[in-house]
Amino acid sequence: MKIKLLTNSIFLVLLFVTNTLFSQTKYQKDFIEFWTDIDNHYAYLDQQDIDWDKVRGIYEPKAAKVSNDYEFIQFLESVLNELYNGHSSLNTNLDSSNRLIPSGLDIYVEKSGNKYFIKDLRKGFGADLSGLKIGMEVKLFNGKPIEDQLTKFLPKFTNEPTQEMYQYALDMLFAGTHDTEREVTVLENGKERTYCPITYRNRDEFLYSKIFNDNTAYIKINNSLGNNNLIAAFDKTLDSLLQYQNLIIDLTETPGGGNTTVARAIMGRFTNKLLPYQIHEFDEKEYQTKRHWMEYVTPRKDVYKGKVNILVGHWTGSMGEGMAIGFDGMKRARIIGTQMAGLLGAISNFQLTETKIGFQFPTERLYHINGTPRENFVPEMLTQNSEETILKAREIK
Repeated sequence: MKIKLLTNSIFLVLLFVTNTLFSQTKYQKDFIEFWTDIDNHYAYLDQQDIDWDKVRGIYEPKAAKVSNDYEFIQFLESVLNELYNGHSSLNTNLDSSNRLIPSGLDIYVEKSGNKYFIKDLRKGFGADLSGLKIGMEVKLFNGKPIEDQLTKFLPKFTNEPTQEMYQYALDMLFAGTHDTEREVTVLENGKERTYCPITYRNRDEFLYSKIFNDNTAYIKINNSLGNNNLIAAFDKTLDSLLQYQNLIIDLTETPGGGNTTVARAIMGRFTNKLLPYQIHEFDEKEYQTKRHWMEYVTPRKDVYKGKVNILVGHWTGSMGEGMAIGFDGMKRARIIGTQMAGLLGAISNFQLTETKIGFQFPTERLYHINGTPRENFVPEMLTQNSEETILKAREIK
């Protein structure tokens, strides 16, 4: 009799589980897959103090109410805000989606007390060209108070947002959405004035160069660190500048990241021996172990032997940040600029089974060879904004 009762109980449990699985919508199934992929592979849950179990509790009931792909994309975008870093994103978006940060951002605003100020501008882009200036106090965004609009982007797993969370929310807000023109209202000469930045796309050219003075040459890389064709373009340019005593490499316009092949190829022109440039760390959660390894730069072609200065800023992201810590770790350059974009780690790509929506997030932690997390690196010559950075560069003789 007991065996029969036990068999019946097991049957009922299996029936319940089976019915539950079959009753789930494709959006509920994909949310669980999305949450699980991040739970298993996201490299910074502990470092960012993210309560990922609480995130599931908040969003799982909402997934049951999603009825179409449009709503599901909006839903996943909200979940990604819980990670509060621009290195996690979907591979698809809507007209109403936020622009990615930092690549879709052209104005850097910080909170000071209860006020908001423009701390930096992306040179040659909409906010800069509209007439906005560094130092202006921002009163409204799209006609509404700023504080009220940050709630949308702040993580919901905590009631005590950190400074990093607030900065992420500010960056997302001022990047704006694809379908809405931005209005930035500032206090100017004691009166409120509204500016309307137009979004400009990146330059098509890989890089450009110029001569600062008799001793100093300058190369600016234009958000092309992910294109292997940059290697040949850089080689050709550098070969024409080998006679200069000083070289400035400007990485202030590299927000879109890139790949390590391009980075190592460029850095390989500045060393005559094998040198380490960054540390990787990867969690093998299933076995409670970590993979930890050093990545190296090998010499390549004619080596530039003069002094090197690397310019960085709020729009130096991902692989641009990797190059900055690499040149610093190799002791081959002085780094000049503001703190960088602070994009976390090296990313991997995933795809959901039901909706086929792709997404990416950091699965490896990255460090300076001295052990400093890449996102915490501070330039040797720290500046307040891009204008000060270029002024420091022009002082190099």
